[in-house]
Amino acid sequence: MDKVQPGRQEKPRTSHGGPADVLRFLRSFVTAPMRTGAQWPSGKALSRAMAAPVDLAVPGPIVELGPGTGVVTEALLARGVPPERLTMIEFSPQFAKLLSQRYPNVRLVQGDAYALAEHVRKLGLAPPAAVVSSLPLLTQPPAKRLELLRTALRIMNPEGVFVQFTYFRDSPIPVEGTGIDTSVSPRIWMNIWPALVYSYRRGPARKLRAHERDAAD
Repeated sequence: MDKVQPGRQEKPRTSHGGPADVLRFLRSFVTAPMRTGAQWPSGKALSRAMAAPVDLAVPGPIVELGPGTGVVTEALLARGVPPERLTMIEFSPQFAKLLSQRYPNVRLVQGDAYALAEHVRKLGLAPPAAVVSSLPLLTQPPAKRLELLRTALRIMNPEGVFVQFTYFRDSPIPVEGTGIDTSVSPRIWMNIWPALVYSYRRGPARKLRAHERDAAD
């Protein structure tokens, strides 16, 4: 059964992602490599790049999938996402316990991130402004990856974005021919391993986002 931690108004603790978190990831990877997918947490540069596509002007909650030890969570909060606007969905009971201690002011669901629509419905959330995923997507069949993205885009704000990192050049989600608007960051070299951040949005008929209009002025 999924467990939900309601947010409480407390400040998050300071910087994470150090040696202790690396050991946690290693233990989790050894125990369940297909579920964890990585031997270490994302670095700070990658975490900032994951938070960067989130447009704070777009209404709706921010949903984080597979937050692990919380390094991307921390980057989202540092970017200005209010804690009460953020929801984390984490499958691992060990990571969920750690997250509940580190971010008691952020709503936490211990459950399957691939049941995204069900979680959003059960929590009574408005259409999300962004879904930020650190899931090891390449451990799943291509059809399941695409279904997760399609579900996210279907339930999100029309201006919303789905963010996913990968260590490889190609999109981790097979979007060719789908009409899904896809963009990719420069390679983030300050990470083990160097990574790319993909952003997916509804097709080109979507309205120009506020920060894009500002950049064009």
